[in-house]
Amino acid sequence: MSWLLTVDWVGQLSLINAVLTSAIVILSFALLIYILLYNFRSDVARAFCAMLACVLIVYFTDLIIAGAQPDVATHWLRFQWLGIAFTPAAYLQFSDALLGTTNDRSKTRSRAIHVAYALSAATLALAVTTDLLVYDGFREAGTFHLKTGPYFWPFLIYFALAVGWGSLNVYRARRRCLTSTSRRRMTYLSLSFLAPAAGVFPYLLIAGWPNEFPGAGLWALLVVGNLAVGLMLSILAYTVAFFGALTPDRVVKHRFVRYLLRGPIQATVVVAVVVLAARSDNFLGLPPLRLTLFGVVISILLVQLGIELAKPLIDRLLYRRDKTEIAWIQDLSNRLLTTTDLHQFLENVLTAVCDLLRVPTAFVAVIEGNQPHLEAVCGSLESDPGFLPRGTLRGIVAGNPPRHLQQHDYFFVWENYWLVPLCSGTDDVIGVLGIAARTPFPDLSEDEEEGLHKLVSQAEVALEDQRIQQSLFAALEHMMPQIEDIQHRRSYLRYEGDAALRDLTNMLDAPDFSRWVRDALSHYWGGPKLTSSPLLNLRLVEQASAEHGSTVNALRAVLQGAIERLRPTGNRSMTAAEWLLYNILDMKFIRGYKVRDIAIRLAMSESDLYRKQRLAIEEVARVLAEMERQEQQNGADV
Repeated sequence: MSWLLTVDWVGQLSLINAVLTSAIVILSFALLIYILLYNFRSDVARAFCAMLACVLIVYFTDLIIAGAQPDVATHWLRFQWLGIAFTPAAYLQFSDALLGTTNDRSKTRSRAIHVAYALSAATLALAVTTDLLVYDGFREAGTFHLKTGPYFWPFLIYFALAVGWGSLNVYRARRRCLTSTSRRRMTYLSLSFLAPAAGVFPYLLIAGWPNEFPGAGLWALLVVGNLAVGLMLSILAYTVAFFGALTPDRVVKHRFVRYLLRGPIQATVVVAVVVLAARSDNFLGLPPLRLTLFGVVISILLVQLGIELAKPLIDRLLYRRDKTEIAWIQDLSNRLLTTTDLHQFLENVLTAVCDLLRVPTAFVAVIEGNQPHLEAVCGSLESDPGFLPRGTLRGIVAGNPPRHLQQHDYFFVWENYWLVPLCSGTDDVIGVLGIAARTPFPDLSEDEEEGLHKLVSQAEVALEDQRIQQSLFAALEHMMPQIEDIQHRRSYLRYEGDAALRDLTNMLDAPDFSRWVRDALSHYWGGPKLTSSPLLNLRLVEQASAEHGSTVNALRAVLQGAIERLRPTGNRSMTAAEWLLYNILDMKFIRGYKVRDIAIRLAMSESDLYRKQRLAIEEVARVLAEMERQEQQNGADV
């Protein structure tokens, strides 16, 4: 055990801590990108991004000041307060957004968030420009940190109060969850909620590190703390990933885990390899640069191989309840034939036909949209794809071949080709296999007939599968609006329960109602702000969906109806004041004119047009709210 006394524990632990700090920087940045990409429409996700940005700034600064000169480190430590100062405000915003998902909204909390951001901005200004908050950086136990100024203690109180209030809000949000799934995820979030605060707060500013304790103890605490922060950040991000997601939970799980494995975890392994290679002088007689290159390449390949080998285990862990259905869906996706797959398969069949019968040309033709269509060809045809007369193919398909076709057994002789009908499983003719005639009449040997029969069967199966898949795709295309609607409602109801259905009047009084109307109008002819709009939950839209086929089309019709209610009576005028709002709405959102063209038509400046456009949208929101209340009243009367 004497070798333990000879180990440079401070150096070893500081090296491990540097790798973990790099890992948290990578993780924070990767999670920030992920949430912004997939969940930006959610208020919870946007608030969480603010918290991640604070963590990223603090840990990135820790990486920079490692080994830096005191004057450089002092400047960076003051910059680090950009992340420290705004963490309390981000906590309040995040916890308030969580309560908002349970239909608990408060103007008092909204004002408190604005006050918190103002206090955070003032704190940052004090930290950067004065010595009232922090001053004079110095090195202690191998780390570099600042000293506390007189205003640090009020900030400590502000930090503790904000984080404490946020924790109470999270606890309250958990109690308001009505489903077991939402309650379980809110529990995960509660347990990991303190991770950002634990990671960014400058503890050494309070008391420093006692001289009687070894410096290795401080580094050991930092290593353990960073491990805990990284784990809790991952759990926190995993929970947030479900907020605002319109895809099924299983897709969110699989996408998030796959992103972590192929992104942050792989990048962390590469960083660890680089750090270790830089410290391994002349290992195996190789210089550090060569070791780094070899190590990075090998680590990337091994991580990717490990992910592929672990994929079945990961799928079983993620899809414990639905593993049979998921396996079936995955197998189906691998077996589906795309148009290119079908063409390649038929070309291979036709090539085999040409080789078997020693002919230069063969083709497959089908009826598509009541028109002859050349599906695949091997060799060169005598003319363009329309060479086969429409009546010839249509007659064979209908079982009533034209008189000019001479039938020999199961062949039809047409000009310089032998035609073989391709049948489905129900004996319906679905296409024709054409073979360049080597003789005036078919003269196949027994072996050639047997081989041709097998190849014809393969072509028939391929065409039949394509027909079935096209029917399936057509059905799915018809179902997609309803599926999107279900996913939207599932996301909306996850935390609010049945209150989301019976208390829709709160939507009309929500401060974001006008913004929802504006967003839906901006994507009037298609886009996520229309297809995922909260306005899809209006009773008015639900009633109109039966007529228009989907809630998205119904919302578009309802918005147009609200705009039409603003249309004045009489002939339309581009200069009359009473027509101004209607003209803006009609030309901007319904007809899609550019702002400059609208301004020219209405004889007004673009800046004035934007002001009038805001008024027009507010009027649409007012009319839409009146229509919804009337619909609710009619439903209550019935």
